[in-house]
Amino acid sequence: MFSDSLLARFARYQSSRYLHLDESRDDSRLPSPDSDKTYLLYLHIPFCVVLCPFCSFHRVEFKEDRAREYFSALQREIRTVTDAGFRFSELYVGGGTPTVMPELLAETIAMVRALHPVTSVSTETNPDDIDSDRLPALRAVGVDRLSVGVQSFDDSLLREMGRFEKYGSGDQIRERLNRVAGEFDTLNIDMIFNFPDQSERSLSADLRILTDDVKADQVSFYPLMTSKSTQKNMLRQIGKIDHQRERKLYRLISKHMIAAGYRRSSAWCFSRRPAMMDEYIITQDEYVGLGSGAFSYFGGHLYASTFSLNHYIERVRNGGTGIVRGRAMSSRDQMRYFLLTRLFSGSLDLDQAELRFAGQFARTLRPELAGLRLIAAARRDGARLQLTERGYYLWVILMREFFTGVNHFREEMRHNIGAERHAASTTDRHAPRGAP
Repeated sequence: MFSDSLLARFARYQSSRYLHLDESRDDSRLPSPDSDKTYLLYLHIPFCVVLCPFCSFHRVEFKEDRAREYFSALQREIRTVTDAGFRFSELYVGGGTPTVMPELLAETIAMVRALHPVTSVSTETNPDDIDSDRLPALRAVGVDRLSVGVQSFDDSLLREMGRFEKYGSGDQIRERLNRVAGEFDTLNIDMIFNFPDQSERSLSADLRILTDDVKADQVSFYPLMTSKSTQKNMLRQIGKIDHQRERKLYRLISKHMIAAGYRRSSAWCFSRRPAMMDEYIITQDEYVGLGSGAFSYFGGHLYASTFSLNHYIERVRNGGTGIVRGRAMSSRDQMRYFLLTRLFSGSLDLDQAELRFAGQFARTLRPELAGLRLIAAARRDGARLQLTERGYYLWVILMREFFTGVNHFREEMRHNIGAERHAASTTDRHAPRGAP
């Protein structure tokens, strides 16, 4: 049988292909949108009060004056892409911690909703922000999904993560979650599994709290991931990741959540009913990311915005966006990306895939589709390709390696901020004012 480690190596190779983004004047500008379509808008707020040792997302230490300047630039970038003709129907705000400045977050969301036909809004937050006066402002501007980064209710693990002092004990977090239950259409709780010191007993206790006490609408269980920049801190504070344990812990999660009445929204997200989820790449063919460190996938290109806050603010003030890198994906890579993201939800509509790729999907990806059946990861069910129970965990591996690749790219972007500023400043001198 195909080994987990071999699949991980293959996924690592594919991720490195997707995430090789170059500084290029042609690839750093979004093409014109389809006037008949609406898109998902992702906004990145990079500020955090506590910088967790395991987190590789683009985040910086919170400073109020800096955050105010950043929100002002972000609102200007939103107007720039709006003037370029983009229309958005969904809004997702991530970070960082988007709720560090709740009044400015609410103002920004309200501005997007005034400019676009947005029907659903999701934002991330941390446990201490739900025990404050921050939530009414978010409800007032139409936030219908609140995603809370809990990670674990185990106090010893919270101490290892450096979160206990800031966010409180597992019991305190649980009480806050119970108080906010029902205030939003969907309360999602982000958890992490496969900590080196996490026992099956500890994980089982977390699961019981989520389903029997808090009764979360939705839970996302992320496998512990790393990058070169976080390895040293993680090894010192948390320990070394053992991927050999991951499958067993994932099976424990799946068995408990399904028995408790949840269904899989993705390989690692479980919901009581249909709802938005963090992995918007599953349902969105194209999306636009704004803000420092945001990614976009549009017109067969993958784009990344500068990770330098100074450079981001400078570019936006000059009438552009933060995008400084891009890559045109081949037709085959676009199909592979479609296969990866759609099957992450558990199934793929083959008719839709053929329509999306002009009848070339099955023919082009014949080896990949045959391989999935050969390793018993997927089966044909009418016009749909459906993951098997084994396939769900294999997709956890694939997406873990994909997001680990994203983390490595983030690290590269952080290390090359100086070179990035120089290369993009040359582009700025040749770009027409207002070009997105």
